[in-house]
Amino acid sequence: MTYKFEEQLGSRPVAPLVFSMATPAVVAQLVNLLYSIVDRIYIGHIPVTGTDALAGIGMTSAVLLLISAFAQLVGGGGAPLAATALGAGDRDKARRLLGSGFVLLILFSVLTMVPVYLFMKPILRFAGASGPTMDYAAEYLSVYLIGTPFVMVTAGLNPFINCQGRTGISMCSVLIGAALNIALDPIFIFTFGMGVAGAAAATVISQACSAAWTLLFLFSQRASLRISPAFMRLDRKVVGPILALGLSPFIMNSTESIMGFVLNSNLAKFGTIYVSALTVAQSSMMFVSVPLNGFGQGVTPIISYNYGHGNVARVKKAFRVSLATMFSVNLTLFLLMILFPSAVARIFTDDPALIRTVSEILPVFLAGITIFGMQRACQNAFVALGQTRASLFIALLRKVILLIPLACILPHFMGYMGVYAAEAIGDGTAAICCMILFLVRFPKILAGAPKAPADEKKKG
Repeated sequence: MTYKFEEQLGSRPVAPLVFSMATPAVVAQLVNLLYSIVDRIYIGHIPVTGTDALAGIGMTSAVLLLISAFAQLVGGGGAPLAATALGAGDRDKARRLLGSGFVLLILFSVLTMVPVYLFMKPILRFAGASGPTMDYAAEYLSVYLIGTPFVMVTAGLNPFINCQGRTGISMCSVLIGAALNIALDPIFIFTFGMGVAGAAAATVISQACSAAWTLLFLFSQRASLRISPAFMRLDRKVVGPILALGLSPFIMNSTESIMGFVLNSNLAKFGTIYVSALTVAQSSMMFVSVPLNGFGQGVTPIISYNYGHGNVARVKKAFRVSLATMFSVNLTLFLLMILFPSAVARIFTDDPALIRTVSEILPVFLAGITIFGMQRACQNAFVALGQTRASLFIALLRKVILLIPLACILPHFMGYMGVYAAEAIGDGTAAICCMILFLVRFPKILAGAPKAPADEKKKG
């Protein structure tokens, strides 16, 4: 067995390594974004019913985010720990982390899919669905939920592929699914006349193919860290640490879900068009946030591996590259969206009223997230370094402490615009607080790193 892909994490020059690791992950996340974005683009352009259908799909997003949050709980917690273990030479622990993570993903698939099926209508009603939007939301979700195990496996296990230095393999798993989704969407939606149910069916088939690719690799001899039947059990010694570290990415995703319920239900009081506008605004935000999450997935194994190996200099360099890239890309792309909101709206709809509404609310909605790149870099580093408490606090601050209360309070003073302004205030405040906390904590964290071998101290 060769470990050359892992060993490059501790030996190759940092900046080229970061971009070589991050590029496949960014491409994978961009393509993965097409799963939901392509659905929304096609659905938004359905004649006559497109605007209502788009609102209905938007109301399912809170449920879908909650499902993906459980995948992040396992992948976001287990993979950094596995990378740290590999860096420390503890391969047996890495195998136990992967095996327990796989079992957890299967368990979470059942625990999420069954309750949502049983209580679908009440959940969607809580999200603000009613009348036509309820029909579209239920039609889409009832089909989409069939693919829950496929979503869990792909999203939860791909980080374990990345921690082996094999970002190209994880990229292919997403490319396969996304290419199928793009091809199947128009066939199922328009040719077969299945509407929103067709969009969901195309997504399920695509996700199944992605999951198959992921599992084929992780069970094969090509993987330096494989799923072994001997380790496919819930090992209490590693399940606890997985869930503890994964709690931060879980809360980041699950609070996005709660936020979806809160924002949609508050906007539904002012009219369906504002829910549709939120769907467009959140989709436009995903054009930036999802690729940057992919960049973070590429950087995380580098930081974790070198921290476990005791090479502090490489950890610092990897973080600096991450911060500069994430901040500049995030700022540039969101400023473009703020300056040209109607162009963003036209990607999703031909409805003149919806285009006008999006043009009005999008600059407000995106104002705070322009500086959010620095939080992405800092919070990603907290997770990579195993800093559960710090990453958890930042995750709670943005959504639970700031955004949700603001989204309930500000509409009383600002009307529907208060809901969109709450997002901006929450994003900006959380980003500043995260950066301050990181500047205080980072030197202390590195001071507690394992000691590197003498020859390793010269690398960087």
